[in-house]
Amino acid sequence: MIQFHDIDLAELRVLLCDADGNLFPSEEPAFVASAEVTNAFLSTYGAPGTLTAEQLRLGTTGKNFRTTAVDLCVAHGVPVEPAVAGSRPQAILATGPTVDGRAVLTAEALEHWVAEEKERVSAYLGEVLTPDRDVRDPLGKLAAHLALAAVSSSALGRLETCFVATDLAALIPGEQRYSAEDSLPVPTSKPDPAIYRHAGRELGCAGAQGLAVEDSVPGAQSAVAAGFPTVGNVMFVPEPERAERVEALRQAGVVAVVTSWWDLADLVLPTVGAP
Repeated sequence: MIQFHDIDLAELRVLLCDADGNLFPSEEPAFVASAEVTNAFLSTYGAPGTLTAEQLRLGTTGKNFRTTAVDLCVAHGVPVEPAVAGSRPQAILATGPTVDGRAVLTAEALEHWVAEEKERVSAYLGEVLTPDRDVRDPLGKLAAHLALAAVSSSALGRLETCFVATDLAALIPGEQRYSAEDSLPVPTSKPDPAIYRHAGRELGCAGAQGLAVEDSVPGAQSAVAAGFPTVGNVMFVPEPERAERVEALRQAGVVAVVTSWWDLADLVLPTVGAP
């Protein structure tokens, strides 16, 4: 039987749900569309544009395209503007248009590619995602006792497309969705805890008042660093990867790991749903 450890649900009032790979199986199809844009992006800057969707998924799950794009440029020695580099110490910094004949990734160019990837991936997810009663029904039962919110690295436009396609928009409407890409003064990505801290402030909850549910290790690290007890959910993790993911989630500090939303409801409802 799955059990929580070191957590008391008596204070719980908000469920903080990661979106991609957790509320809907969007990781794999998103990377199909994203790989095309990512490879075109890399080729523009003289880096090998040969990543498969699976390579991209395995290497970047839990990050948004903005972070992935800059990380890939830094890894391939593409010079970047200081504003783009952030805190990456290995980045080759540049202020001009080229360095040794190589094009520099500017903040303006990065915004262009972020918008292109967002549009392509959102359109594709809107075509392939469908409602899943094994997500919607247990969430509906949880929503009768807890506030539900989405806390994601993905852009709000992409989230809207996914929530509509999966028939979850009424359960977690737009004002209860928080995006590391769009909701913060400076866009970031998990494992940075900024988006969870922001969501907590907006929702007026902290610590054990909120329970995060995450499928990815960067997501779990983000929630844990923000001070929220966190459950790992491997419902949509491919079976061959589950054992390794479960162990990595535990190392990241989750208080339990579930294999479905029904499992989570069974864990939570006896306490929060008690009269």
